[in-house]
Amino acid sequence: MRAGIVDYRMGNLASVSKALERIGVDAFVSDQSGDLERADLIVLPGVGNFTAGMENLKRLSLAGPLVEWAESGKPVVGICLGMQLLFEHSEEGNTDGLGILEGKVSRIAGEVKVPHMGWNEIASATGELFEGFLGRHFYFVHSYVCDSPGGQSRAETEYGERFTSGIQRDGIAGFQFHPEKSGENGLKLLAKSVEVVA
Repeated sequence: MRAGIVDYRMGNLASVSKALERIGVDAFVSDQSGDLERADLIVLPGVGNFTAGMENLKRLSLAGPLVEWAESGKPVVGICLGMQLLFEHSEEGNTDGLGILEGKVSRIAGEVKVPHMGWNEIASATGELFEGFLGRHFYFVHSYVCDSPGGQSRAETEYGERFTSGIQRDGIAGFQFHPEKSGENGLKLLAKSVEVVA
């Protein structure tokens, strides 16, 4: 299993790569669609602004190939901003996303401190990917959340509101939290995501 980590200048690439290698996945980082096309699994990490993320993907000619890979059935895993970019639109900068998944991205609601930063638990979970992870804690850093239809939302977390913290549909998985920064729980979930989607 070879995982291609998309370098669009906005991800914590080294920690994602190291986490994948710890679970036995041969990982490489590239900003070239030709290189990434040869991977068995695409990982789209990300930290930062949605608009900047989309601009970088387009500037590097990676947006189109990402959509094509997902539509062709190639497994794709999105992490934090990387998951948000899979959706249709974001309030952050009023920007269209890749449109691979239905739904939109909106700012965290409620009278809570933003960004949501630190450890929080999965408050509800459904489906094969998140089986056994209910109540487990993961590390979050984000100001926006995905409004995802129930058919692809597989995990929820509470912070000001109950929001989608994990998705899975066919060969696509996504995490609002950072599994690569979430210790053993994160490594176990990464390993399971490779098993389920790939």
